Amino acid sequence: MWGRFPNLLAGFQPAPLRTVHNPHVPRHNKIVPRTVHSVCALDCPDACSLLIDVDDSGRGSRLRGDPAHPVTQGFLCAKVARYLEHQYSPDRLLHPLRRIGAKGEGRFARISWDDALNEIATRLQSASAESGPESILPYSYAGTMGILQGSGIDRRFFHSLGASRLDRTICSTAGTVGMTDALGYRYAVEPEQFRNAKLILAWGANIMGTNVHLWPFIVEARRNGAKFYTIDPFQNRTGKLSDRHFAIHPGSDAALALAMMHVIIREGLEDKDYVEKYTLGFSELKERVLAWTPDRASQLTGLSAEDIVALAREYATTHPSAIRLNYGLQRSERGAMSVRSIALLPALTGAWRHRGGGVQLSTSYAFQLNAAAVEMPELQLQSPLGREARIVNMSQLGDALTTLNDPPVKALVVYNSNPAAIAPDQNAIRRGLQREDLFTVVLEQVQTDTADFADIVLPVTTFLEHTDLYRSYGHYYIQMARPALAPPGEARSNQDIFRDLALRMGLHNPCLQTTDDDLIRAALSSGHPNLNGITLESLEENHFVRLNIPAPFLPFAEGGFGTPSGKCEFHAETLDYTPPIESRHGDPSLKASFPLELISPKGDDNMNSTMASRPENMALHGTVTLHPADAARRGINTNDAVRLFNDRGTCNLRATIANTIAEGVVCARSTPWTKLARDGSGINMLTSQRLTDKGGGPAFYSCLVQVEKTS
Repeated sequence: MWGRFPNLLAGFQPAPLRTVHNPHVPRHNKIVPRTVHSVCALDCPDACSLLIDVDDSGRGSRLRGDPAHPVTQGFLCAKVARYLEHQYSPDRLLHPLRRIGAKGEGRFARISWDDALNEIATRLQSASAESGPESILPYSYAGTMGILQGSGIDRRFFHSLGASRLDRTICSTAGTVGMTDALGYRYAVEPEQFRNAKLILAWGANIMGTNVHLWPFIVEARRNGAKFYTIDPFQNRTGKLSDRHFAIHPGSDAALALAMMHVIIREGLEDKDYVEKYTLGFSELKERVLAWTPDRASQLTGLSAEDIVALAREYATTHPSAIRLNYGLQRSERGAMSVRSIALLPALTGAWRHRGGGVQLSTSYAFQLNAAAVEMPELQLQSPLGREARIVNMSQLGDALTTLNDPPVKALVVYNSNPAAIAPDQNAIRRGLQREDLFTVVLEQVQTDTADFADIVLPVTTFLEHTDLYRSYGHYYIQMARPALAPPGEARSNQDIFRDLALRMGLHNPCLQTTDDDLIRAALSSGHPNLNGITLESLEENHFVRLNIPAPFLPFAEGGFGTPSGKCEFHAETLDYTPPIESRHGDPSLKASFPLELISPKGDDNMNSTMASRPENMALHGTVTLHPADAARRGINTNDAVRLFNDRGTCNLRATIANTIAEGVVCARSTPWTKLARDGSGINMLTSQRLTDKGGGPAFYSCLVQVEKTS
């Protein structure tokens, strides 16, 4: 595959294939491994098709990308290429554990599965009897992207109890609402079409770090003459490889998009035919963006008016043009409006008409699985609650555990997540997790920060050890995987744990014992044309199958938007921008005390908190990047110990001084394991529980701090 792009993959090398030696097999023995298919379940748009060599003892010896998959193309990111280190880590949890120390101390004793499940069942029943079933709160997210292990029997189980429902907002809800407001149907340009683009904007998207399988298509486009620009407050690995980097202020993306519309319309650069045929409300949009001059946007974004004009002109006159959005820019208090404003640009310029034109945030909307058949929300009506349960926003877990009443949360069941690292306002979360009257269960592969606070810890399987069904949010191939390896010790899948727990609690509805295969059949049973003909059997045989969509997929080439009119409805009357409260143009009193804007992007070498415990990753997480001017004002040099603080908390890091960050902004990697940090703190000590403008997402990147030298 690499031969197709000679000398063009600057800055990118495929991760070396690592062999994990089986100590029980002498090295001189020749073993002919069998090759088993799997799917990467980690929270990444690429959803890679994997091949794993399994030796005669059943041990995996090599993991690699499937060359037959049109997007995986035979290579893996550096994170997953090393996944067998995690698979066979001495830190894997092998047996159920009961807490014997103080909460957060991480001291446990081994117990049997019978004892663990019986204790959990008893405590959940007691919480429900004493405080009502809504006192039970599940907390999960994308530790696995598998449909079954992420939203299968677990959902049916908690619905049957009448437990509180979790609003799973921690990642993408603001962007989802923004795209829906703009397009109706959240379809996206497919990754393979990026090779046809002549201008590509990576807007809040660190492709090299978090979407690397898109990169070969961008390389191919550049070989054919395309320009590649990045728009981001931080010049990350992707920005360093771009033709031009625009260092925008955090949370001001909508202002830039509105100013680009102003220039495009003022200079008559819109695709008049497309606008007339396939959009609604252009005259109102023209009037609305009159006030959004490049000079006005320059003050808000930090970009020069001249650069804004030039970018708008080039975007409007270059065909095809593609925008790769990612979720960073929607983690601002104005996240939904930012995504919506940017997503309207391709309709204004007619970019959707062209192969390789349009915008991509997520492809997941095309996977029209039958979620209701899998999750069965109607079970709530048959529960002791007898109605739909309340909804608790996972981005406000700190408040849920410390201030929520009627009823308070008395039992917390955490799986596929590590909230003691990834959720905002960590001091509030720690106060909640330390409550003696809170019973906490954690399903985990290793002893995370959250597991340290648990009363019971249950060992669970990795994606190489169980069956699951996978969609993607970066391509249009649905996939299935069977277990490639046997679980170590007594580890069990989420599915098996919730099936067994249901029986322990006297829940004998047969739907709580549905097999994995029947759940996959239920998921595929939506009747949507995108899934026609795709069955468990076809996935078993082929491993991955393209959805029933045209090739190439041009979803809005002739309109067909998911709106009442079928057109892209601009709704200019609601299109606007105001700076986030925590920003340089927000609340003046906050800015006076905490003058720097903090962003905390994903690390290139970990997946949220997964793999963040690797020593080399913890070293990266231990640094904060400052602009030279900001550092000079504070007498800070590279490698100095510094303290970041605001009225929510403190985090101690080492300084890196570089021009890769905009002045007035500081950048520290998100979601380290706090217990491995030198002072037991992480960057989410500083982030707030304030929510985005729509979608109820966390405003991680609307965060003001001060930085001072400590040594």
